[in-house]
Amino acid sequence: MTAVVDIQRADLKVKKRRKQIAFGAIAAAVVLFGTLGLAQLEPAAPSVEEATVWLDTVKRGEMLREVRGPGTLVPKAIRWLAAETNARVERIVVKPGAVVEADTVILELSNPEVDEQLLAAKTQLAAAEADLVARRVDLEGQLLNQRGTLAQVEADFEGARLQAEAEGELNKKGIISDLQYRQTQLRADQLQTRVGLEKDRVAKFGENIAAQVRAEGSRIEQLRNALVLRERQADSLQLKAGIAGVLQQVPVEEGQQVVAGTNLARVAKPDVLMAELRIAETQAKDIVIGQSVRVDTRIGPNGIVAGKVVRIDPAVLNGTVQVDVDFDAPLPAGARPDLSVDGVVEIERLADVMYVGRPAFGQPGTQATIFRLEPDSNIALRVPIKLGRASVSLIEIEQGLKPGDKVILSDTSQWDEYDRIKLN
Repeated sequence: MTAVVDIQRADLKVKKRRKQIAFGAIAAAVVLFGTLGLAQLEPAAPSVEEATVWLDTVKRGEMLREVRGPGTLVPKAIRWLAAETNARVERIVVKPGAVVEADTVILELSNPEVDEQLLAAKTQLAAAEADLVARRVDLEGQLLNQRGTLAQVEADFEGARLQAEAEGELNKKGIISDLQYRQTQLRADQLQTRVGLEKDRVAKFGENIAAQVRAEGSRIEQLRNALVLRERQADSLQLKAGIAGVLQQVPVEEGQQVVAGTNLARVAKPDVLMAELRIAETQAKDIVIGQSVRVDTRIGPNGIVAGKVVRIDPAVLNGTVQVDVDFDAPLPAGARPDLSVDGVVEIERLADVMYVGRPAFGQPGTQATIFRLEPDSNIALRVPIKLGRASVSLIEIEQGLKPGDKVILSDTSQWDEYDRIKLN
């Protein structure tokens, strides 16, 4: 028999091994390149229901800049009644909410010192007036004496003058000596000078009387003013409304001691109202006095009333600025103090600008991104934009969009990791 011998082929094993390595390398390369390709693919765009987002179209034209703020109606005419002196509250006559007239007594107060001071003021004034009368009588008597002296001197002068004239004629005839005539003439001249002095004395005394009377009059006027003050303080113990209106507050209690200057009651005219709006401080910087305002009172179909800004509070409170609005037209029936309202202040009108509805994100004058719908597509791509000036519901677009573009204005923060979304 012929024996079968197996011949080992080493070259066949090497070739087989090489084929296995080559197939493994190809498979690894395919897996590697496939993985890289998948990694480079964009993530699938999330699907969003179109009804759940807010879409708007970019426009170009006139844009009205406005700012909005809540507020309340407050009385335009408010009167705080304060204590004139330290006092004790004896009785509260009228309760808050009551309709009052100007002479309605709201509180009854007491202060014994006020009554004593009033009596003292009356006594001092009466005494000063009596002193003035007595002083004037005395001075007028002295003036009469001065005038009597003047009259006597004038009579003496007239007699001396006549005597000098007569002696002058006699002196010419040689009957009276020159010495006697000259003595008579000298006496007449002296009396004439004295007449002038007495007249000056009477005039000066009259001026002195007038000055003293004025001084006493000033003192009496001062005492009279003090009496008026004491009378007013005494009258203020019966605290009256002062104006017709509604009593709003009485922040004191019966038996309470109050000091001068303490607010005791507040009265307002409920039919004359204004609006106090609270505008965010970031928006209030553009508000100026005189700007037009629309105030929504939410009363019936005609609840929106036009007005104007009349005052801007310089202080900021809790991030808002108070803006006072006076109305140009009557308020609707039913408007009352403390009624909540909404006000819209017209800042300016911007001509020929690109604008869109104000999105839920982004601030005026900042950079932002927004989802813009591709034309004739339901795919929205994220694009960068630059925002400009803003209004209540509109904002200016300075860069990144063009008129006719449709954009998503609602909050898209849940898709921040995506650059595109698909609307269904």
